[in-house]
Amino acid sequence: MSRLATIFARPRPALIAFLTAGDGDTAANLDALVEGGADVIELGMPFTDPMADGPAIQNANLRSLAAGTRTADVLAIARGFRQRHPQVPLVLMGYANPMVRRGPDWFAREASAAGVDGVICVDLAPEEDADLGPALRAAGIALIRLATPTTDAARLPAVLRGAGGFLYYVSVAGITGQQQAAQASIEAAVARLRAATDLPIAVGFGVRTPEQAAAIARTADAVVVGSAFVDLVGRHGTAAPEHLRRLAAELSEAVHRARKALA
Repeated sequence: MSRLATIFARPRPALIAFLTAGDGDTAANLDALVEGGADVIELGMPFTDPMADGPAIQNANLRSLAAGTRTADVLAIARGFRQRHPQVPLVLMGYANPMVRRGPDWFAREASAAGVDGVICVDLAPEEDADLGPALRAAGIALIRLATPTTDAARLPAVLRGAGGFLYYVSVAGITGQQQAAQASIEAAVARLRAATDLPIAVGFGVRTPEQAAAIARTADAVVVGSAFVDLVGRHGTAAPEHLRRLAAELSEAVHRARKALA
């Protein structure tokens, strides 16, 4: 069973935590998230034009790139994480250009060697699956697809074709960290997606507080939190790990207890 499948086989929702690679002491910051209770780590690959991201993650990308972070550095961070945390799923999240510029086979091979479990390529449409999907799947890496509020019944089969790991539901039609969808709309969307796939459903974009995370976790299989963690890195610098650990602990407790509270 894969690391992702093992996490989603647990009888409780999961907390998925995002940070941008190369923004601050990434190794220490990722360790703090795991210590705080994050179940899955999303590691962002810095890019010059992160079109789906709001100010917090855009600024993290700029800080990382200014520090000289390259794809090789991201893969080195992933390898180090895998050595320290052999059982925690690790997902790379980013944009197509850094993933395919040396060829999809190269990227898939290097990501697999680094211990990566899944890849989210934000700007790779399902119709462009051949640009990356076959190479990832051949390397045993899940290509995690995004669904949005505008993904209708006609579009959803294409999104799900070739998808693996989990389905990431982007709960707002906008950029990260700026707003949160109404809970009723999230519940309706998750129910609709569950009727179409056996993949676990993770919900993200705009989730910042334990209360928001708990509400989503009563319906979804996982809650994704990114900008709230990235903000802490930007605000606290080298002192970020303790703040990340504390927020991860608050969020993980809320997410993990959500179903029990509902029962």
